[in-house]
Amino acid sequence: MPRQFPKVEYTEQSMREGMQIEDANIPVQDKIKLLDALSETGLKEIVVGSFVSPRYTPQMARIDEIVQGFHPQPGVRYTCLTMNERGIERAKQYIPPLSLERRGPPSLSVPLDDIFQRRNANRPQFDSFEQWPRTIARAQEQGAKEAGIGVGHPWGGNFIGRIPAEVPLKMLEKEHELWDEVGIKVTHCSLGDTMGWNMPHLVKETLVTVKERWPEITNWSFHLHNARGTALATAWTILDALSPEDSVHLDGTIGGFGGCPYCGHGRATAMMPTEDLVNMLEEMGVDVGVDLDKLVECVWMAEEILARPLMGHVSKAGRSPRNFSELFGPNIPFVETLEQARHFRLGKSAYEGGIYPWREPITSPYRDRLEKGLPAYEIEGDWPWNQDFFPKPSGKK
Repeated sequence: MPRQFPKVEYTEQSMREGMQIEDANIPVQDKIKLLDALSETGLKEIVVGSFVSPRYTPQMARIDEIVQGFHPQPGVRYTCLTMNERGIERAKQYIPPLSLERRGPPSLSVPLDDIFQRRNANRPQFDSFEQWPRTIARAQEQGAKEAGIGVGHPWGGNFIGRIPAEVPLKMLEKEHELWDEVGIKVTHCSLGDTMGWNMPHLVKETLVTVKERWPEITNWSFHLHNARGTALATAWTILDALSPEDSVHLDGTIGGFGGCPYCGHGRATAMMPTEDLVNMLEEMGVDVGVDLDKLVECVWMAEEILARPLMGHVSKAGRSPRNFSELFGPNIPFVETLEQARHFRLGKSAYEGGIYPWREPITSPYRDRLEKGLPAYEIEGDWPWNQDFFPKPSGKK
């Protein structure tokens, strides 16, 4: 029986996390073109950008033009980042197509790296504590039955270092106690790793501990940056550690581009590449309804706009071939460059003129079998195990 994994929801962050660390002079029309292409891939939620001060994020100075100019698609939830009431008011004029409704129930959350919070949001960590009573009061007024808890930078921050596992758990406990006091059940937990401190073993430790302590938490949100190259491995660990009864929300960007100018490593902060995650999920049997071929074309479009390669892998090598027609031909020439490797989508034109050192065409009985619709290896049959060329124990005929 196939392994069952948690339900996966995904938010595409390229237009916000990606563009906020790129050249502020990228033409608006290029951004609209990319946003429209992303809208055609089957992605269910796309962040279009941020309504913030251009003093702090000059790349978002023309967000109004982007929202006015793109072509929303049915079934896609378009969201945005707002950091204060002024940003909310600016965004409200674009409802629809934008949605400002928060995902999930009312939630308490706090960043653990106070220095990053001061650099990024221009306010201290303590402001979050001041907001908690108001959040709880609103939840009571609205008759909320469920609530969430969360922390930012749960595994460490560039300005305060590695954070012991007990710290985020203690903070989550304090938040949980406040909801318990007013009789609202905690069912959601969010963990936001803004600076790429996630490590699979540490994330698993956090998840297992939280699940053991509060088994009623079945809805999870993770914002994982890839500064140390661990985001995809961490995503796998999350899916492996949780059960089919859980729901997991993940964020990422096509090509893995993105980052924050306030965290100290700029574009190197990166994110989990959307196409790499979708490919991994498909291999696991988890269908998120995204057209991977269209997603790859979006990565290529983004690379043209940015005039540089991005950090994802599936957009470079293609997904693992699923059927005979997708297999690489045995007599393709040398494939050495990233441009030539695009033959998985572009065909022979990508490697035309490449080096071909073999004196004779390459043939193989395994390929012959595949061409006939037979498996390359027979698990219970004779090929290749009982063929004359296959070694056998001495004394056995």
